Amino acid sequence: MNALGLSMIVKMGCICTRESVDVNGVKYVVKERLGEGGFSTVDLIENKGTKRKYALKRILCHSLEDQKVAMDEISYYKKLRHPNIIELVDSTFKGTADIVVNATSEAYIVLPYYRRGTLQDYLTLRSFNRNYLDVKEVLRLFSEISQAVKYLHDFAPEPVAHRDLKAGNVCLTEDMTPVLMDLGSCAPAKVQVCGAQDAQKLQDLAAERCSMTYRAPELFHVESYCVIDQRTDIWSLGCLLFALCYFKSPYDLVYERGDSVNLAVISGSVHFPEDTPFDEDVHDLILFMLKVNPSERPFIDSVIDKTRHLQNKIESVV
Repeated sequence: MNALGLSMIVKMGCICTRESVDVNGVKYVVKERLGEGGFSTVDLIENKGTKRKYALKRILCHSLEDQKVAMDEISYYKKLRHPNIIELVDSTFKGTADIVVNATSEAYIVLPYYRRGTLQDYLTLRSFNRNYLDVKEVLRLFSEISQAVKYLHDFAPEPVAHRDLKAGNVCLTEDMTPVLMDLGSCAPAKVQVCGAQDAQKLQDLAAERCSMTYRAPELFHVESYCVIDQRTDIWSLGCLLFALCYFKSPYDLVYERGDSVNLAVISGSVHFPEDTPFDEDVHDLILFMLKVNPSERPFIDSVIDKTRHLQNKIESVV
């Protein structure tokens, strides 16, 4: 057999052996890998019957504790219902986690697929030509994301904090509606820290699950006796609004320079570009959220009110 014939067989073999997955009796074909993190992978999958595409998040669980974390994530997908928060399509577990016999399980979470990708993807494309968004579009996107955050923070019986708000965790629909995703970092908003052990545990968890360049100062160095609340998300929203204006979090820029993000966050230093197309009111809204002391940081209702006031001001000028 010549090399060309062998090559064709290899290629055909790759097509024929494309992975299939079954989630509660529904069969899907894995099309391509969309993303990969420390704890999970995300694949593009296609329903064999309807040919509709979805995203499949797989979380490998090495212990019962890992499995509980995955179950908590699925629980948040099921109970959080808002137009700007991603919906759960289906979920299941494969295998059983048991640390004693060194077995693993895997959580399968089927989610909608957004062809446009994430807000960070969109901002990165625009950044190549420094193609700034119009201020109205910036505030529209930010306002809708803030409504999703308000829903979390007002959730009953217990408020929820996302804890990893960032441009990379916001998907965009075909009509440019922002949809908050990745609920794996969600947790009860209020955490009572009682002692050094509690503080270290929360600090380690934040380092594991909260992206450094969007992480609130109080999660870098957790005090031994304190209360952490939903205002960690407000800091992240401030970084996100900066990214809507300038394509990245202010602390992404620090990280890229090789400087200490930790020190920059703790100092609260924020540098706006000199050739900015955005006026002082937008910068004031960003700084309103980026207060190092969480007790001086606003709650989400104040952020929404200030955003609405700015939108009305811009509309009246036009």
